[in-house]
Amino acid sequence: MSDHRKKPPAHLVINVEHRDDPVSQVTEADAFASARKYPKIVVRGPLFGVAERRRGERHRWRLLGDLDSGFPQYARDELNSYLWFRAKDETDDPRERRALLDAVARLETEPVDELAAAGTRYRVVRADEFARIGNHRLEPPRPTDVDSEGGWDLAVREVSRTKGFVIDHAAAVGPKEGLDRMGLAPIAYTSERFPADVRADSQRALATHPGVVLLPVTFRVMEREAGSWSMVTGPHATAQGARRSLVGYLRDLPEIEDGISERDAAVYARGAEHFMRQERPDELVVRGRCFQVVRVERMMRIGANGPEGPRRSDVDEHEPMKIHPTMDEWGTITYGK
Repeated sequence: MSDHRKKPPAHLVINVEHRDDPVSQVTEADAFASARKYPKIVVRGPLFGVAERRRGERHRWRLLGDLDSGFPQYARDELNSYLWFRAKDETDDPRERRALLDAVARLETEPVDELAAAGTRYRVVRADEFARIGNHRLEPPRPTDVDSEGGWDLAVREVSRTKGFVIDHAAAVGPKEGLDRMGLAPIAYTSERFPADVRADSQRALATHPGVVLLPVTFRVMEREAGSWSMVTGPHATAQGARRSLVGYLRDLPEIEDGISERDAAVYARGAEHFMRQERPDELVVRGRCFQVVRVERMMRIGANGPEGPRRSDVDEHEPMKIHPTMDEWGTITYGK
């Protein structure tokens, strides 16, 4: 067995740093208080995205998007588009453009999870999404979570906190995050609701990717049902973004769900108005339905070669395909081919 006592590998190092500034101290105290109130976690399942490692950055991978795809192929398609538009808009060098387009051609026909093009390595990466729970309630946003301006303007566009995030296992973190990562490191799928191959892959990942990095927190609107929770909206960078999405959902219900009468639509609309009159609301009950803004976390496993990619048991809904028109190395685009 290798002896790591002198210099542990980066994917096994958790660098805890105590910070004395008031903001950090309040954030740490808030995190510890939340852990006591919401002591257990509920794992929803995997999400996928794309990371890049540029030449000279040995251990540092950077996320290219929000890491919010439910299937690996969606992330491959995201990479396909990223490389195509990079070839179209970001270079005038025919050789560089050809290298990028060759990578696009592979992604059009193969389920490729890692490739290199024009001096950069790209990888489809995987993270598990989870929420904390206590007393049968999912954790709401914390007072110290970054929130957004913009009030209730549904047209406000959020700034992603995940895009551009640097995946660096050895980067300094606060004491609570360090403890969280240590606690999450041995977590694997064990419930019988997961197929046997999923459980086996999860157990295998503990050995192949023993490190854990926590990604920026996101927020979703969930609906509490009998004994379970269901997702109402996608992930948002801020709690206020999730609150705005709930208001939009309630206003659009007649178009989203069948069988909504005009009377019920008016009740939901009044519920949305009541929700907006509150300060930082996190829960709404309307027509017997309970909606909650939930704090969602994501953990990414890290191995000696960087972040974990898709597992054999991860499923896809569709195959690779051609997404954009044909382009040559001179930048000429041919439509219909």
